[in-house]
Amino acid sequence: MGYFELIIACVFVNNILLAQFLGNCPFLGTSKKMETAVGMGMAVIFVLVMAGTITWVVYAYILVKFGLVYLRTIAFIVIIASLVQFVEMFLKKSIPALYAGLGIFLPLITTNCAVMGVCVLNIDKEFTFLQALVASTFYAVGFGLALVLFAGLRERILLARVPKPLQDTSIALITAGMISLAFFAFQGMV
Repeated sequence: MGYFELIIACVFVNNILLAQFLGNCPFLGTSKKMETAVGMGMAVIFVLVMAGTITWVVYAYILVKFGLVYLRTIAFIVIIASLVQFVEMFLKKSIPALYAGLGIFLPLITTNCAVMGVCVLNIDKEFTFLQALVASTFYAVGFGLALVLFAGLRERILLARVPKPLQDTSIALITAGMISLAFFAFQGMV
């Protein structure tokens, strides 16, 4: 698979949120406002790219070399948690409004199954380092794209007349399902 096909596959065809359904907690939790959605998207992009590449290096050059492959999950969790702590400290110091807006969802990137899922996918698909870097970057871009699209739709829904039983989470889940169906149209491209 070439790099262009890998990019298209990661962003559209195998979108980590809308096709693989990983990372739905921050997807639903931070998508009420466009500002927090963009901030969460940027944080996830940073963490996912760094985690994807660092975990690949640790797996290939430490865990495999020393026969410690069974420690993969623990090693990946430690790496991801460290990166999220770094992002949290950076945002708290430099962008306090975004830090406050993200609230509890920022530390939840640590347990975000999308981040762990991409790290595991990079290893399971036996990507080279460059492929893992590209895949991690564009899975994260796909995550951010889905989050921003969803936030835009949720802001529009606030202006619409929604029946009382469908307000809030119900209409959000229906909308997420519709976006997922729209992304399903990309199946078969790659």
